This record gives sequence, structure tokens and C-alpha cells, in this order.
Amino acid sequence: MTTMTATTPPASAIAPARGRMRAVTRDRYGDSSVVTITEVDRPAIGADEVLVHVRAAGLDRGTEHLLTGRPWLLRVAGFGLTRPKQPILGLDVAGTVAAVGSDVTRFAVGDAVFGIADGSFAEYAAAKENKLAHKPDDVRFDQAAVTAVSGITALQALTDVGGVVEGQRVLIIGASGGVGSFALQIARTLGASVDAVAGTSNLDLVRSLGADRVYDHHVDDLTDIDQTYDLVLDIGGRNPLRKLRRLLTASGTLVIVGGENGNRVTGGIGRQLRAVALSPFLAQRLTTFISSEDRSHIEALAGLLESGAVVPAIGGRFMLEHAVDALRTMESGATSGKTAIVVDDSIQKRPPSTRNC
Repeated sequence: MTTMTATTPPASAIAPARGRMRAVTRDRYGDSSVVTITEVDRPAIGADEVLVHVRAAGLDRGTEHLLTGRPWLLRVAGFGLTRPKQPILGLDVAGTVAAVGSDVTRFAVGDAVFGIADGSFAEYAAAKENKLAHKPDDVRFDQAAVTAVSGITALQALTDVGGVVEGQRVLIIGASGGVGSFALQIARTLGASVDAVAGTSNLDLVRSLGADRVYDHHVDDLTDIDQTYDLVLDIGGRNPLRKLRRLLTASGTLVIVGGENGNRVTGGIGRQLRAVALSPFLAQRLTTFISSEDRSHIEALAGLLESGAVVPAIGGRFMLEHAVDALRTMESGATSGKTAIVVDDSIQKRPPSTRNC
């Protein structure tokens, strides 16, 4: 799960909002039925912020948590106890710089950028300077837009937490989702051999991303896997620790990444807490983490995109006015890879040689 900070710049640092824009909004917690497309004021920016003219945005599980207000710990963290403080949905963003705050030094008006913004499902979004990177020229806006949130989590799980090194064997459980599809490609780039667990309809996808062996979680129980791994990433699952430990080498590492379908209060972090408590008594290492939005990781992802080592797996594209359909698809569990929300498709009407999104 990605750390999401609810901060508001001091009033003295905020420039007046100018103009109106379309945005995907809601005024209460709930499912996709509470979401509307409406017209609101463009966001004002603080001294350390950038106003992004959004070309595309990405849909991720963090956005779903902000929509539903679950787990309830999220509300206590500052996002609004009874109703959301930020009415506009969206975190992942890619676009061009429309304006910069007085303290911004890394970007200028017109630069193509991607990263994380507060309320990216809109024609304009405000983002902290340290949560953006320059978009590589040969990477489409929709590809960049789906990268930051999931890509940061995948990169940190593998490197900062998992400590993967060349030649290791890695298993990714949940490899067809947003984080998993990035983790699979990044692990291979780092020189690991990678096996994957996914659903029946996504087996071809994870094979195309470079998985050596692929297991169907609808058919294969984890106990049926006769391999052991130096590193196992369990992404968004509810798999028992005893089954996960059987997949590890004697000194292997388990990294639990998030956990969907947990209880509504804490998100079901009991399994993570048990893993951390048990780990000191084992030769194996059992751990979890909360990812942080870090400029260095976004820039590392920019390098991976630019080199072609990582190509975002976009499972669906929806225009801004159809964002509710994108949310319904995520609720149904029918998504694979990442979902892009295309906000400005005008660039698609240009000749192919200048097409970016």
C-alpha cells in the first residue's frame, strides 16, 4: 500500500485558482455510485507545487481506498473522518506543466512530467515538485500515467525491502495486477529469474511480461508448487503464512505487499503483524512495508521506461467522462495490469510522428 499524505499548503503560499475544469468528484465515501463528472475550480498551487495540465491519469488500489474510505485507519490518517477532504479522485498523473510555484526549480512551463498528484482525475492537478519526474520523450502519456504509484511499490518491495540480487529466484503472487506487472519486469531487469501466480485469464499476460513459470491460482494451490525461492512477493493476497513459508528457501525472504479484502477497520493487517513478530525467530525473513512517494524512485522508473526495460501493462483505457465505468470494472475484479484514464486526447489527433498518448 502506498503512503498517501493529506497536506494543504499554507494559505500565504497558495496562488488564486483561475478558470474551471472537468473533474471526477464525490462528496462522500462509497462505491462508484457516489462518483460524478462535474465542473470545479482549477486547483491553486503552493510555492513548492506544480500545476499539471493532465493528459492521462492512472487508476490504482490507493484510489479505490480513498473512494470507499476503507480501511477506516485511512480516515484517521487525515483524509476526512466522515467525508473526504479531497473531492477529486486520482493519484497517478502524466501531463504538461501549466504553472510552477515560486520555489520550484526542476520544472518549467511546457515540460512533460509524470508522478503523483492530489486529484489527478481532472483536467488540471496540483503536485509537489518532489513527486514528479520528467517524462521520457518516447514514452506515451498514458504509459507514464499508470507508472508511479504501482511502480514505486514494486521497486521498493524488490530492492529496498526484498534486497533482490542478480541470479536469485523470485516468485510473484498476484503478478497480473498493477504492482505485480511492474515487479515482474523490474525483477527480470535486475537479473532475477521470475515465476508468477495469476488467474486463468491473465496467464498469457504474465508470460508476455517475462515469467519463466506461470501458475494458475484457480487451479494450482500454493502447496502444489514444488519450487523454492529466494524472494516471494505476496501482492494483495490473503495467503496463510504457513503456505508462503513453504515456498521460501531456508534463508529466503517473504515480502507482503498490501492485502485486499481485509476487515474494514484496519484493512486486515493482522497477517502482516504476525509475520513481523514471527520473523526474528526464523532463519527465513518475513516482512512487510508501507511504500513512500520518493522522487528518487520515480526518476528510477523514468529510466526503466526510457530504456524499454519496463513497459506498463495497460489493461484498459477510459476517457475522463467514462471514469465511473473504469471504477466499476475495478470493483468487479475484471482488471488486469493498469487502467489509464485519458483526460486530454487532442494529441491523438496529430500525425503519428508526434503522437504521445
